[in-house]
Amino acid sequence: MRHSLPVVATLCLGVCLGQAQANDSAVFPLERKADSAQAGAEGFFEGQHLSGTTRNWYAREHSTRGALWRYTAGDGSRRETHSRTNWVQGTVLDYGSGFTQGTVGIAVEAALYNAVALERGRAKVTGPNNRTLTHRDGEVVDQWSKAGLANVKARISNTTLTAGRQAIDTPVLATIGNRALPSSFQGVSLNSSEFEQLSFELGTFDRVSPRTEQGLRGFRSEYAAIGVETDRVSLFGVNYRPTAALSTSLFAAKVEDFWNQYYFDASHALTDGDDWSLVTTLKYYKTVDEGRRVLGPIDNDTYSLDFSLAYQAHTFGLAWQQVLGDEYFDYLNETNGIYLANSLFSDYNGPNEKSLQFSYVLDLAPYGVPGLKLNAYTARGWGIDGTHYKGTGYDVRGMDGEHHAEWSVGATYAVQSGALKNTTVRATYTAHRASRGQADGSLDEFRLVTTVPFDIL
Repeated sequence: MRHSLPVVATLCLGVCLGQAQANDSAVFPLERKADSAQAGAEGFFEGQHLSGTTRNWYAREHSTRGALWRYTAGDGSRRETHSRTNWVQGTVLDYGSGFTQGTVGIAVEAALYNAVALERGRAKVTGPNNRTLTHRDGEVVDQWSKAGLANVKARISNTTLTAGRQAIDTPVLATIGNRALPSSFQGVSLNSSEFEQLSFELGTFDRVSPRTEQGLRGFRSEYAAIGVETDRVSLFGVNYRPTAALSTSLFAAKVEDFWNQYYFDASHALTDGDDWSLVTTLKYYKTVDEGRRVLGPIDNDTYSLDFSLAYQAHTFGLAWQQVLGDEYFDYLNETNGIYLANSLFSDYNGPNEKSLQFSYVLDLAPYGVPGLKLNAYTARGWGIDGTHYKGTGYDVRGMDGEHHAEWSVGATYAVQSGALKNTTVRATYTAHRASRGQADGSLDEFRLVTTVPFDIL
């Protein structure tokens, strides 16, 4: 089975390329862009803006089997609980200047992050966790702030160099925004889009600003059983769209003394006017140990293949995902560096795990309710086997034939007009059930998130 991945990837890429040639044989020429973003610079003050968002983030979880959480009571004792509730109001105030005019444009960006804990009970929050900021003893921090973004940008033509605390979105390192506040990273990045249909990304980072922490810290693994950090993550990537129907990406990242990770994706869109479309996407990660190998030996191939069929107001999804390796498919904590199709409530990334997902989305705009979408999915993972693991970084040897499943229903509404235009309200209910050796546990979660954008300047 370990050698089946290249065959799957080759077949999928061949199908995508074949469909692209059959439906749009014109390959885009590699040409420089006629327009320069810097040539249109408005000026430092003329192009400035001050805007932001405020997000009300509520989540309640309940374990259906054993107690999953512990909290420190007022007398200092540790107690178990079957449920936890987190409720936080997070506000981002974002200032960005325009670029100065001239051959080299200079701009700055600064964002203030503020969080207010609306649920403050120790037994309810069960801190510390990555949802509500608490002291070490579990006492909730009522309100806190930090500089979420603070950087300087230099731009020539369509190439921008950014230095400082910033947001970034790549398959190997990405800002994660699924809490009241997002994460960000400290470092230097370069984004270049001088060519039509082709862009490059380059970056090196030494600190992460976590979603629910006030300070900066080194990078940690999401799934390792040992609490080690690294001070350097470097990446390089290329995004290329050879035809109107086909887009591809290729990225490489070095996480110092953890791993080298390589990523490839290809996505093909087949469409017939406005009625229907079929999108086929392959995503593949290769991860191997690096440097001092503080997480032990790593040799992991993980891929997902998904199909999304949209017909008028309906979208149906089918996704297959497989891990080929005796350890977890791993990524960095406080990042969204996992672009796999079955990264849901669970990541379905256990050693040698196979998973399948079915999904459905209904857009109610054609039925007279623009802005409202309903969605549902079910996913199952099986064959988790860590008994052949030889390393020391992951706690997986006890996993032998583990399995789990989840289902979820949700609704999202985006306000279409008025003072609250673009405000979104998202409600989801998810149930996850797992065998005893699977790490995510058996629990239900209800989540309600309201995000309100605003402009000041």
